[in-house]
Amino acid sequence: MAGWDLLILLAFVAWSVTLGLRARRRASRGLDEYYLAGRKVRGFRAGISMAATQFAADTPLLFSGLIAVAGVYALWRLWVYGLAFLLMGFLFAAFWRRARVLTDAELVEVRYSGPWRLPLRLTKAVYFGLVINSAVLGFVLLAMLQISEIFFPWHAWLPGAPYAAIAGGVASLGIELSTGAAPYAAGLATTNNLISIVLLLVFVGLYSTTGGLRGVIASDLLQFGLAMGGSIAFAVLLLWEVGGPAALVDRVVGLYGADTAARMLSFTPSVEGALMPFLVIMGLQWLFQMNSDGTGYLAQRCMACASDRDARIAATVFTWVQILGRSLVWLVIGVGLLVLYPFTPADTTEATFAASRERTFLVGVAEHLPVGFRGLMVTALVAALASTIDTHLNWGSSYLTNDVYKRFVCQSWLKREATSAELVFVARSASVLVLLAGCLVAANLDSIAQGWRISLLFGAGIGAVLILRWVWERINIQAEFAAMAIAIVAGPILLWAFPADESEWLRLGAMVVVSTGGTVVVALASRRTDPEVLLAFYRSVRPVGFWGHTARAAGDDPATVRSALGATLLGTVACAASLFLALVGVAKLILPRPDEGVLLPILAILGAALLTPLWWRRLTAPEC
Repeated sequence: MAGWDLLILLAFVAWSVTLGLRARRRASRGLDEYYLAGRKVRGFRAGISMAATQFAADTPLLFSGLIAVAGVYALWRLWVYGLAFLLMGFLFAAFWRRARVLTDAELVEVRYSGPWRLPLRLTKAVYFGLVINSAVLGFVLLAMLQISEIFFPWHAWLPGAPYAAIAGGVASLGIELSTGAAPYAAGLATTNNLISIVLLLVFVGLYSTTGGLRGVIASDLLQFGLAMGGSIAFAVLLLWEVGGPAALVDRVVGLYGADTAARMLSFTPSVEGALMPFLVIMGLQWLFQMNSDGTGYLAQRCMACASDRDARIAATVFTWVQILGRSLVWLVIGVGLLVLYPFTPADTTEATFAASRERTFLVGVAEHLPVGFRGLMVTALVAALASTIDTHLNWGSSYLTNDVYKRFVCQSWLKREATSAELVFVARSASVLVLLAGCLVAANLDSIAQGWRISLLFGAGIGAVLILRWVWERINIQAEFAAMAIAIVAGPILLWAFPADESEWLRLGAMVVVSTGGTVVVALASRRTDPEVLLAFYRSVRPVGFWGHTARAAGDDPATVRSALGATLLGTVACAASLFLALVGVAKLILPRPDEGVLLPILAILGAALLTPLWWRRLTAPEC
């Protein structure tokens, strides 16, 4: 990196730290201020913050790899989550806000009755706060390695004696953090990567642990602007280099042939026998997952919003920016990299093909962007890393502080109430603990690969109960325990029965059937939740769906409550259809298949516009 490139990066670091320090005083007033920014966040800011967190540095690399390996249609594995995000916005976002909880684990004691509430709350707090957060942070830190090896050659920048001392310490510890892609020895790569990770973590820790969620959101807005700006600059310069969108498609055809180009640019699977697995995965993956109702940092942003309307807007803005805006830019880049770095059929048989294609994104930045633009793109990648890490530190530590320390240690064990200053101190300390756990995972990531596959199946097992608890009064704590137990037991069995990646749709489908069926049976066969608990929950959250007994007790018409669910789902479906039609229409206009005209893309965009009134009024209504 040249001097101007480094100057852009250092300016971003200084401004982000300043934002965190400016929010320190307000964040220190209590947990609501620290973790929910006083519950006063506007919808647009919360939505962009969600998008910044999802703008992980490894995602554009994943886009590039998927397009080369399977074609554009494989991106539906990422796009289909837009359905879950919109369902969260139109249905669950306001519920999360009205529940007045600090974490999704706390909801257990608001929604259910019985002596098992606290054990379930603790289980979920530890699982999401440490296990899931550590795994995500581990993968994010590994993404940092690929960036560091190309753009941060510390051995060439630092004085010889200090660098040699650091390298000696690293060698004595036996640490290896090299991806094998560096143009220098593995020992140098490990040392460089370790320096980069430490500096990144110190940088993120300075503003995220001091300013809380308010500092995180303020920095997220800046980080998202940089990430999108850098990506757009990369896409525009790439199109300029190849001669424009039409020339880009022509060159793909010239390099790979008309049939292969049509397959790679298609939005539907073209391989015989792939349609059914594709439809099953698309139909189930978005709904049956561990964040199906927004559980996690998405729910945290909704809980932090100033009104129900802001919560709905936050989720919808996030979804449109994530699925439409971000994807179109990365789609251009991914297809452009097919031209800049072509491959042969023989290359696709190599075990490292997918990884090498993902790396072309970083190589393209290094080799094709001029000074200044390269600094912007590298800063964008670092910003993407930082926005993901800061959210997971803040969100992960909220479980340890609110659910473990405040609820279990202080209230249940020590029989006292913690002070606001004490809780904020614990919150900042817990962020460091989550950070250390993530570092441990990154250092031993190979050993948890199988565990990560099981966690995906675990999410498929609990997705149904997370949604049903909001829309069906009969769901009780036994049902949620049953869903978790079935998922834990069935996951390894299904991995053993269907080990091949090609059988993923069978694993997913079997888990959904077994877990959802078991959950419903247990809910119907076990004792109902205390009516007083349900009534208090109903009056505060005002859920919709199948709440017949509770709605009558509250003086409401059960038929009206049921019909409200239908109206909400109609708005969700209309918005999703509008989103996906716009995505496909605009993408096909920019990068048309060789055998397609412009009529269908234009009709798709027109259909997206015509559907907008069906969901816009519901989105912007003050209450619904």
